[in-house]
Amino acid sequence: MKRLILALTALLAVLPGLRAASFDSTISAVTVYTDRAVVTRTATSPLTAGINELVFTNLPAGLLDQSLQVSATGSTAATILDVSAKQLFQAATPDPRAKGLESQIEQLQQKDRTLVDRSNVLRGQSDLITRLQASAVALGTGEKSERPNLDEVKNVLTYGQDQLLEIAASIQDIEQKRTELSEQINALQNQLGSLRNPGNKSVKTVVVRVQAADAGTLTLALNYTVGGASWTPGYDARVLTGDKALQLGYFGNVRQNTGEDWNNVALTLSTAQPSLGGSAPDLGVWNLDVWQQPVRPAPMVSAMEASSDKDYGYLKANAAARTRIGMEIQSGVAQATVDTAATSATFKIAVPTSIPSDNSVQKVPVTTIDLKAAMTYATTPKLREAAFLSAKVFNNSDYPLLRGAMNVFLDGTFVATSRLDTTMPGEKFDLALGADEGISVKHQRIKKFAEETGVFSKDNRITYEYLITIQNNKRTTERVIVTDQVPISRNEKIVVKVSAPAEKEMKPNAEGKLKWTLDLKPGEKRELTVKFTVDYPTDIKVDGLE
Repeated sequence: MKRLILALTALLAVLPGLRAASFDSTISAVTVYTDRAVVTRTATSPLTAGINELVFTNLPAGLLDQSLQVSATGSTAATILDVSAKQLFQAATPDPRAKGLESQIEQLQQKDRTLVDRSNVLRGQSDLITRLQASAVALGTGEKSERPNLDEVKNVLTYGQDQLLEIAASIQDIEQKRTELSEQINALQNQLGSLRNPGNKSVKTVVVRVQAADAGTLTLALNYTVGGASWTPGYDARVLTGDKALQLGYFGNVRQNTGEDWNNVALTLSTAQPSLGGSAPDLGVWNLDVWQQPVRPAPMVSAMEASSDKDYGYLKANAAARTRIGMEIQSGVAQATVDTAATSATFKIAVPTSIPSDNSVQKVPVTTIDLKAAMTYATTPKLREAAFLSAKVFNNSDYPLLRGAMNVFLDGTFVATSRLDTTMPGEKFDLALGADEGISVKHQRIKKFAEETGVFSKDNRITYEYLITIQNNKRTTERVIVTDQVPISRNEKIVVKVSAPAEKEMKPNAEGKLKWTLDLKPGEKRELTVKFTVDYPTDIKVDGLE
């Protein structure tokens, strides 16, 4: 026994002390991907010589344990021994934002009570005025000695009527304000209800064990991956037609519902897709065989019904094999929907950013790019008397432009919503910039004349003539592409002859389309004539004529 006590004493002498400490940590940086986020929490804690357990508490329950990474710097030599995560269930605690919502609701309810009091006072005044009017009328019909003259009665009634109208308008205004307050209160109560999650709340605790040679301080950075976060690219295209320039505002639409707010963090947006894995998928064997009639599966046999333990094991093995095959097939279908054309880039946001955990979209600026644009107008006057501006743009920046929604502003005015396809640095892309009233377009039918032709056999002939007018009202020379058409005959009995424009100037294509490219100087107007005839026998009816 004495030797055992001495051995334990010696063992305790060589073992270092164990210190466990919980400390406050803050989110310092976040990298957001298209389907997840990597969060960095930092904290500083004192160390004692020996083993220290540093505990990160109240972390999101959805963090991936296998994603935990820790780095450290400190005033003393220290070694990170291990990192572990544990899931805890606790009574639901009120969200810190709930208190602010409750305060807002109380303030709005107080305003509503004030409006109710004001409405009650006005209704009392209305009742009093009505009684006074009734009394005036009664006096006017009483004994002559007590009766006021007619003018006095009229004055009382007129004054009372004016007052009643003012009171009624005030009551209507109050009811309108109460309706608006009610909508605001309901909206805040819905937000408050979403924060008050009944039942148990699941959180995770991460324990970092550190071996320190001496006492000192240590700063830890804990990285972990959580779902419930994403971002998509978006753009604001601001076009200055006079300068032939395009300013492209690039931003990210970030949303997250991870369970913790990101306040003033260093935000990074990444286009990488971790879910795709690190390498290309491996092709299996593509087998061809003679088709055979499938055999009806045997009925399920329980362990008690199996003739032997060996047969039961065979059935279990086959069932497991069928399960694995089914899972592999389902996995292959899911992979077929993955977009593998996306490029990988990382955007570090220049200023600290706050993203609340409420799944609301936060517009985060990435950069602004100045691009040169070759602009052209296109118009189809027969369908719409408007000229639509488009631009061919060269991406001369270092930023890959990913597919996303785009708001278009033309000379400071919002004109359209469009989309931008993925464009790498050095590539060209087209932008549809919407209609521009600076180019005037008119399409008129000048003539439609029907007549009979032929001496022995009568035919019908219809002559059509259209006038297209294009005028450049801008201060710069503009290129306008005008498209129109003539009909195409699908039957040899129907003959279409085009007289304008002349064949030497322009010939319709196989689809009957005519296309002019006009370079119009400031203030210049051009008129284009389209004229053709349609001949057909009188005994047929032509489909498609206007």
